Amino acid sequence: MSTVVLTKADRCDRCGVRAYVLVSVSVPKRGDHELLFCAHDYRKHEPQLLLSGARVLLDERRQLQSQESLV
Repeated sequence: MSTVVLTKADRCDRCGVRAYVLVSVSVPKRGDHELLFCAHDYRKHEPQLLLSGARVLLDERRQLQSQESLV
Protein backbone atom coordinates (compact mmCIF):
# COMPACT_ATOMS: atom_id res chain seq x y z
CA MET A 1 0.00 0.00 0.00
CA SER A 2 1.37 3.40 -0.96
CA THR A 3 1.16 6.45 1.26
CA VAL A 4 -1.29 9.06 0.04
CA VAL A 5 -0.31 12.69 0.43
CA LEU A 6 -2.28 15.68 -0.76
CA THR A 7 -0.29 18.42 -2.47
CA LYS A 8 -0.94 22.03 -3.40
CA ALA A 9 -2.04 20.74 -6.81
CA ASP A 10 -4.98 18.77 -5.31
CA ARG A 11 -8.13 20.85 -5.54
CA CYS A 12 -11.54 20.73 -3.86
CA ASP A 13 -14.13 19.14 -6.12
CA ARG A 14 -16.70 21.72 -4.98
CA CYS A 15 -14.91 25.06 -5.15
CA GLY A 16 -11.43 24.52 -6.58
CA VAL A 17 -9.27 25.72 -3.67
CA ARG A 18 -6.57 23.55 -2.09
CA ALA A 19 -7.90 20.20 -0.83
CA TYR A 20 -7.16 18.90 2.65
CA VAL A 21 -9.59 15.97 2.93
CA LEU A 22 -9.91 12.89 0.71
CA VAL A 23 -13.05 10.79 1.07
CA SER A 24 -14.39 7.70 -0.62
CA VAL A 25 -18.10 7.48 -1.42
CA SER A 26 -19.97 4.47 -2.70
CA VAL A 27 -22.30 5.17 -5.61
CA PRO A 28 -24.91 2.43 -6.26
CA LYS A 29 -24.21 0.52 -9.47
CA ARG A 30 -21.07 2.61 -10.07
CA GLY A 31 -18.76 1.62 -7.22
CA ASP A 32 -16.50 3.71 -5.04
CA HIS A 33 -15.38 7.20 -6.01
CA GLU A 34 -12.91 9.52 -4.34
CA LEU A 35 -13.71 13.15 -3.65
CA LEU A 36 -11.45 15.97 -2.54
CA PHE A 37 -12.63 18.72 -0.20
CA CYS A 38 -11.17 21.92 1.14
CA ALA A 39 -11.44 22.35 4.91
CA HIS A 40 -14.46 24.65 4.59
CA ASP A 41 -16.52 22.44 2.29
CA TYR A 42 -15.69 19.27 4.22
CA ARG A 43 -16.76 20.90 7.51
CA LYS A 44 -19.97 22.09 5.84
CA HIS A 45 -20.84 18.66 4.39
CA GLU A 46 -19.21 16.33 6.96
CA PRO A 47 -22.42 15.26 8.77
CA GLN A 48 -24.19 14.25 5.55
CA LEU A 49 -21.11 12.56 4.11
CA LEU A 50 -20.63 10.43 7.21
CA LEU A 51 -24.35 9.59 7.44
CA SER A 52 -24.26 8.42 3.83
CA GLY A 53 -21.36 6.06 4.55
CA ALA A 54 -18.48 8.06 3.12
CA ARG A 55 -15.08 7.02 4.44
CA VAL A 56 -12.38 9.56 5.22
CA LEU A 57 -9.20 8.28 3.59
CA LEU A 58 -7.03 11.25 4.49
CA ASP A 59 -7.57 14.33 6.63
CA GLU A 60 -4.75 16.88 6.51
CA ARG A 61 -6.60 19.81 8.06
CA ARG A 62 -4.05 19.79 10.89
CA GLN A 63 -1.66 21.44 8.40
CA LEU A 64 -3.83 24.54 8.56
CA GLN A 65 -3.37 24.73 12.34
CA SER A 66 0.42 24.39 12.07
CA GLN A 67 0.48 27.08 9.35
CA GLU A 68 -1.50 29.46 11.58
CA SER A 69 0.93 28.96 14.46
CA LEU A 70 3.79 30.12 12.21
CA VAL A 71 2.14 33.50 11.59
